[in-house]
Amino acid sequence: MLNPQDFDRPQRPLRILQFGGGNFLRAFVDWMIDVLNEQTDFNGGVVIVKPTSRGDYTELRAQHGLFSVALDGIRKGELISDRRVVTCVQQVIQPYTERAAYLATAELPGMRFVISNTTEAGIRFREEPLPEEGMPTEFPAKLCLWLHHRFQHFGAAGRGRGCIVLPLELIGNNGDELRECILKYAVHWGLSDAFRQWIQEENHFCNTLVDRIVSGYPADRAAAIAAETGHTDPLLVAGEYYHSWVISGPPQVAEELPFSDTDLNVTFTDDLDAYREIKVRILNGAHTSIVPTGYLAGLETVGDVMADAEMSAFLDSVLNDEIIPSLDYPEAELKAFAADVLDRFRNPSIHHKLMDISLNSTSKFRTRLLPSLLAYQKKKGELPAGIVRAFAALIRFYRGDRNGAPIALRDAEDRITFLQQEWSRVTANEQTTVQLARNVLSKTDWWGTDLNEVPGLTDALSAGIQKYQA
Repeated sequence: MLNPQDFDRPQRPLRILQFGGGNFLRAFVDWMIDVLNEQTDFNGGVVIVKPTSRGDYTELRAQHGLFSVALDGIRKGELISDRRVVTCVQQVIQPYTERAAYLATAELPGMRFVISNTTEAGIRFREEPLPEEGMPTEFPAKLCLWLHHRFQHFGAAGRGRGCIVLPLELIGNNGDELRECILKYAVHWGLSDAFRQWIQEENHFCNTLVDRIVSGYPADRAAAIAAETGHTDPLLVAGEYYHSWVISGPPQVAEELPFSDTDLNVTFTDDLDAYREIKVRILNGAHTSIVPTGYLAGLETVGDVMADAEMSAFLDSVLNDEIIPSLDYPEAELKAFAADVLDRFRNPSIHHKLMDISLNSTSKFRTRLLPSLLAYQKKKGELPAGIVRAFAALIRFYRGDRNGAPIALRDAEDRITFLQQEWSRVTANEQTTVQLARNVLSKTDWWGTDLNEVPGLTDALSAGIQKYQA
């Protein structure tokens, strides 16, 4: 365990409210803020807020916010390793049990940035009451409560006390979507017109796109890394050195976040649609295609997939024969990006577990692979066989077992329940796999449309499910 007395850990003013303390946020944002503090005069401390009611980041509290990051990869053609004890996290709050402490951070004049990563399912509006105690369930509701407290605390002087909001959730226009959810809660809760105006005029909700493979705790390398750094850390998180953060917002965001004074790969742009579409469809689509197919094939990590001849060929085909032809960008640019993705997947230092990528896989399929499936079918007049195979594997994955052993599914409870009930009806011979496929494809709230209307998809998906049924 890291001892704060062993490290130079300056007390920094709290400037960043961060929803989530998982592997990605710690190895991406907090690592970046640490570099920003070191190389510029930014001088920002982070408050990590637990976005769910379960747990309270006990180990992170015990280490007073300290944790280690180990990064390995290639930069400018050379192997690079980065080892860092991140010191910017100053406070950890469980808002469900520490509501007063949570709202007190809204009263800090210097609190300026809000960062979140609550997965694709995290940014949504769901009617729920404004609680007098405890916390609302949904993340946008929690943030609305916090922002309203800030607005009330500073009153008419609230001008200039708005925040720069940087959601990292991998959905299109994530900043715009988060702002709309907060405005819906403001209306639902009967909050004032002045507050809604303040949200729109004094706060900047930036659309963002992030990229770094973070594999989590490197159990097989932890001892070697400890020997290298001189300390052990149960919160050690490993990842690739490659990183990219694209931010779309007003010019003052770039001024207040002086990443241009560092060598960090942060880009400020007026329009990140192209960045997002290429990254989500190729990199994230590749991940989502191999999670259920690879795991059901008995593999455990992305590296295992790349080392398996059949699965590696499957992934290469999905990328080059299906996803790339569905995109309207120069083919050479897309193929180069795809080749880089495959190289990154082969990074021997990264042991990215397929189960770690499986969180909220149904919503990930909608954003990452479904657009390629639909675009390919529209362009070619036929279905992309590899993506359909991944879709079938996804549905089979949610049956919840592999070789007789349970799969630890992590998704919205209603989605897990629905799929397992559908599978139980198949097992009991109460419905066929065609009916199962039809029922799944008809979930318009999942997919945005009734996918049974896509020519041939119902039968193709049913046939794919049958291959995985045993």
